Amino acid sequence: MLIGQEVTVAGGGIGGLAAALALAQRGAAVTVLEQAPAITEVGAGIQVSPNGWRVLQALGVAEAVAATSPRSQAVRLRDFRRGAEVFGMELARPEQPWHLVHRADLVAALAEAAEAAGVTLRLGSRVTAIRPEPVATRLTLADGTEETHGLTIAADGLHSPARAALNPKSRAFFTGQVAWRCTIPVAEPLPPEAHVFMGPGRHLVRYPLRDRRLVNVVAVEERDGWAAEGWHHRDDPVHLHRAFTDFCPEVRDLLDRAEDVYLWGLFRHPVAQCWTEHGLALLGDAAHPTLPFLAQGANMALEDAYVLARCLAEDSVTADALARYEALRRPRCARIVQAANDNAENYHLRPGPMRFAAHTALRAARRFAPHAVTRRFDWVHRYDPTA
Repeated sequence: MLIGQEVTVAGGGIGGLAAALALAQRGAAVTVLEQAPAITEVGAGIQVSPNGWRVLQALGVAEAVAATSPRSQAVRLRDFRRGAEVFGMELARPEQPWHLVHRADLVAALAEAAEAAGVTLRLGSRVTAIRPEPVATRLTLADGTEETHGLTIAADGLHSPARAALNPKSRAFFTGQVAWRCTIPVAEPLPPEAHVFMGPGRHLVRYPLRDRRLVNVVAVEERDGWAAEGWHHRDDPVHLHRAFTDFCPEVRDLLDRAEDVYLWGLFRHPVAQCWTEHGLALLGDAAHPTLPFLAQGANMALEDAYVLARCLAEDSVTADALARYEALRRPRCARIVQAANDNAENYHLRPGPMRFAAHTALRAARRFAPHAVTRRFDWVHRYDPTA
């Protein structure tokens, strides 16, 4: 049971704030340790698919997020050179809301709801080491101070000290791909759709945010040269434009307006073998980092948050609750991570028989069996973590 139980959450991003809110709503006394001096988020977009949206509805923040987030109508796969549509997945189903969300808007809605639920936010508190022990979890902060906490949720991202403590032999490797991200203002509102332009060794995703006059762009290129992992490495927009110079005019014209561009290397991390120990649990990217080719990173973190809070509320023995959480979440997250890995290859087919056959099959499916491809991912989007 969670009534009155003290819980510490390391990380004030989407997963950490969602977990804090879900736990507080069940009676826990939650403190969030966030390294930044303010709860904020860099300017980038995410797609919240129905599985993630169900969590936002259950947490009571969906209405606030929907107020600033267009509801997506479709995902369209397009040829890089001509811009012609290869396949379209229609999303306009009332029972399955799918929203194009600015990260900052989602973080703000979760933070506001968490504080209203009694969550304490400790800003400027960067955790550099976490040691799970039988009766406590010991945290070391960036200023050298050590603290003892009880139940601790590590939602502190790719380079989580908790992941390193629980999985000391886990190693990531560079995939040979880099990604640029940026947001670009446009004069006319774009349709509320996600478009994927597929080219040889490259692809670009774009979709509108907020009033549909701000466009989120994620562009991926295969390359031999390594790039650092992380979302905060600024790059020259010229490099982005040059990598996609043979794409259709629609893409080139959009990239001509890119100003603030960030580049990061895509690394493949194994799903953590160990998610929990004593009173410590991993959540989100700390447990299962994923490549951005299925738009499920934030959605998995939302799912984790809700399932973890539910397990802790339903079981009076914390160790049993954490074991149940790991058993419920790891198989699904591993399957999603693998599906994202597979999508990278599908988007980057080079000219030749394989690309021709794949695109011909997609065009045939669009004409004769449009729902066949869509249903391939029903196991992702129809899942209800709140049921």
